[in-house]
Amino acid sequence: MKYIMLIILALLCFGSPIVAKEAQPNEDPKIEQRMRALTEQLRCLVCQNETMADSRADLAEDLRRQIREQMKAGKSDQEILAFLTQRYGDFVLYKPPVKATTYLLWFGPFILLIAGTGVLYRYLKHRRDSIKDKPLTADERKHAADILRDELG
Repeated sequence: MKYIMLIILALLCFGSPIVAKEAQPNEDPKIEQRMRALTEQLRCLVCQNETMADSRADLAEDLRRQIREQMKAGKSDQEILAFLTQRYGDFVLYKPPVKATTYLLWFGPFILLIAGTGVLYRYLKHRRDSIKDKPLTADERKHAADILRDELG
């Protein structure tokens, strides 16, 4: 009885890797090739750092299935891209277009880099100007020498 419980527990813990997703049957190689090329241009909405073609997320699987269906229905790549951007916005495009609504996305990092460099330059200049090299007076030198003499011996 113990062994049966251990086997059931092991299957529950480690059973998920055993159950793999079935591969989509390649019905039409041209559609699959076209779908692959199109999904290389799209961002996975779950992973965000992967293309939809490379993602294994369930949402990416669903979107690839929708894209296949639209291709079988005779829609062009531009029509499919328009549908997806209308539904999910420019975010779904792996390389969003440069337009008024995406200026900050494209040029924001450069603006922050330039602004940060300017702030750093002003800070260092102000710090350099605030440090004044003043030589020690004779009394200060004598006092420092007395301190060193007391410490050393």
